[in-house]
Amino acid sequence: MSKPFSTIKQVRGESIVINPLILFQQKKNNTSIMFHLLFVVFLLVNVATCEDADGRKRGLIPAMFIFGDSLIDNGNNNNLPSFAKANYYPYGIDFDGGPTGRFSNGYTMVDEIAEQLGLPLIPAHSQASSGEQMRFGVNYASAAAGILDDTGRNFVGRIPFNQQIKNFEDTLDEITDNLGAPDVAQALAKCIFFVGMGSNDYLNNYLMPNYDTKNHYNPQQYANLLVQQYTQQLTRLYNLGGRKFVIGGVGLMGCIPSILAKSNSNVCSEEVNELILPFTNNVKSMLLTNLNVNLPGSKFIYIDIKNMFQDLLTNYRQYGFSVINRGCCGIGRNRGQITCLPMQTPCPNRDQYIFWDAFHPTEAVNILFARKAFNGGPDVVYPINIHQLATL
Repeated sequence: MSKPFSTIKQVRGESIVINPLILFQQKKNNTSIMFHLLFVVFLLVNVATCEDADGRKRGLIPAMFIFGDSLIDNGNNNNLPSFAKANYYPYGIDFDGGPTGRFSNGYTMVDEIAEQLGLPLIPAHSQASSGEQMRFGVNYASAAAGILDDTGRNFVGRIPFNQQIKNFEDTLDEITDNLGAPDVAQALAKCIFFVGMGSNDYLNNYLMPNYDTKNHYNPQQYANLLVQQYTQQLTRLYNLGGRKFVIGGVGLMGCIPSILAKSNSNVCSEEVNELILPFTNNVKSMLLTNLNVNLPGSKFIYIDIKNMFQDLLTNYRQYGFSVINRGCCGIGRNRGQITCLPMQTPCPNRDQYIFWDAFHPTEAVNILFARKAFNGGPDVVYPINIHQLATL
């Protein structure tokens, strides 16, 4: 069972006063303790002040912790034995530094949200090796990951949501067991926990011919199964100290190039969109009538990606896009039968494309959606937006 921060132990029955200067002067054999102590120091410093040493305004929140799939993965699969990787050109063609593991030509949605919050880009868990790097949060997301552990097995290596939570918990356990930091609970309560899960539980589970899931569950039963598990997972994060949650909904998956490529009609698959609708409805109900009501001190908000995509596909020219039914990088019908391959030449006018590859949006769409989620009204994010959540 997850360890609530309300039960954090104090070392020798006393509160700890953390002095970074003393930390570096003392000779420590346990580098793990030093690493996690630094993490606590930085997190508490972020809470204590909204300005850097030079007086510049810092973030609206101390840190952001990110859980999800390839839509927001920024490199956690790079060193896994996995077919779900994006650490090669032309991925990252428009990102400063090139390919990183992001499944985009540039920014993901959480990259832009971090900037809107006044934070630097959040590092991948697999690449965060110091307290300084983790100072503003950690991204645990993994391509091909799902709510269910079995989701995405065709890609071999991936980090399911349960394991992502465990990775987060391991860090907190070390802080608690080794240091006893009672103020960490207060710090975490001010952080934002961004979670975007569910797409792969359909694309790389229910809709896969080598899975027998659909033989055991009808669409409503499957949605019930997913949201039952999702509720338990989000409650685990709450018990670990999370209080401010941003939940990203699933999009119009019947409209992505990979699905469009399965027919010659060149129109969205209403069958796929209808399949996912029970999950979307269940998630909204879970957040608004269950978790927000039953978890004291919590605030869950929902980003309606489905509504955002519907609006974008209907009014794409008003947003400056011209290509809505094929990927910028990919092979075959709708450039969606085979997704973007290493060293493939992508389209030159990437800002005019809604989809980057067979599954993922372009940086332009990610930035658009992130800004809507940050400042938008209840048609796209509710009951409040991310900016309002951050300033609670």
